[in-house]
Amino acid sequence: MSWSDLAMNGRILIVDDAMENIQILHHALRDEHDVLFALSGEKALQIAHNQQPDLILLDAVMPGMDGYEVCGALRASAAVRDIPVIFVTALSTPEDETRALEAGAVDFISKPFNVAVVRARVRTQLTVKRQADAMRELTLTDSLTGVANRRSFNEAMDNEWRRCGRDGTPVAIIMIDIDHFKHYNDAYGHQAGDLCLQQVSAAMKRCAGRPPDLLARYGGEEFIILLPQVGAEGAEVVAQRILDEVRLLQIPHKASSVGPQVTVSMGVSTAMPDDQSDASALIRRADALLYRAKETGRNRYCMSPQD
Repeated sequence: MSWSDLAMNGRILIVDDAMENIQILHHALRDEHDVLFALSGEKALQIAHNQQPDLILLDAVMPGMDGYEVCGALRASAAVRDIPVIFVTALSTPEDETRALEAGAVDFISKPFNVAVVRARVRTQLTVKRQADAMRELTLTDSLTGVANRRSFNEAMDNEWRRCGRDGTPVAIIMIDIDHFKHYNDAYGHQAGDLCLQQVSAAMKRCAGRPPDLLARYGGEEFIILLPQVGAEGAEVVAQRILDEVRLLQIPHKASSVGPQVTVSMGVSTAMPDDQSDASALIRRADALLYRAKETGRNRYCMSPQD
């Protein structure tokens, strides 16, 4: 599939206070894309956060919150700052175009617009975005297991900690270590060790399958799971499911003191984010609980009393 093919079927948000302009753009783009619209800047920001469009076509002059303010608000939010914005406006001086680009827009189309030009520029910006998304995916994914890497986890943890703090919902963390993995590598070789990591990570990913859940390889044979909006009871369900799924893999481990098969140990911790706490403390607590699980026999999970 070519990059131009990937530029099709994008989700486009049109923002304009004039419904006739929205109708013209909708008619021009509807055959190739899923088209959303907003009649105000405030509504545009709400849709952008909730629907995560691939591209925004934004009018500069609107009552209340104008396009420049909208673009600035988008760029100030980590959740939506990477959505490209094309200004579509009756303003046409070089100063207007410069102001739009300085606000964070990637392109500028003057009204009255040519439909063919709009379609071409939308395809171009969607192609650029797909390429950028693909490169970003490479930098945020563990190449061996295909799950998120530590950098990806840190970004997600920061975003979800703030979001759950605003919403008044808990966050749970599960730290996971494959028991006696060094002995496994010594006994079976590194190629078998890589396959073991892939099988175990795939099993764990099946256990935390909600859209906001994130499994990441934290380092070596250590993994971490982020469970936003999940309390202690829900996190314990996921931990028990992981024990069961790994057991069902029945991967032989003759060098383990725990048993004849590969097992995992886990530390499970939950917290309610607020201004007096931080995500690093939650991670440290989960790590300490993982250590306790190892010290008390492995092939188990430990939770702190307050969890």
